[in-house]
Amino acid sequence: MCLAVPGRVLDIEERDGTRMATVDFGGVVKEVCLEYLPDLQVGEYAIVHVGFALQRLDEESAKQTLELFAQLGMLQEEFGDPWELAAEAGGATRPVDGAAIEEVRK
Repeated sequence: MCLAVPGRVLDIEERDGTRMATVDFGGVVKEVCLEYLPDLQVGEYAIVHVGFALQRLDEESAKQTLELFAQLGMLQEEFGDPWELAAEAGGATRPVDGAAIEEVRK
């Protein structure tokens, strides 16, 4: 699933003529294109989908949405390691010690 996730703008710069931002999504930081919101400023929140900031959002709404997504595990689904997620979907478990590793090898 691909979510539109609220994030807080940490930094803005222009790269090759395109306005880009570093955005924090509740602890996960990604690069985002700001071309659809050219007046968005550092410290503001925006809804981001597939790497594009689409709509400005107030801080309270952004924090509530991020908290709900975290509770539902949707942030991990959206931003987690794709290899780890694929392994988990295939029924693999993460080994935590030598005994677990031996169990996985069986």
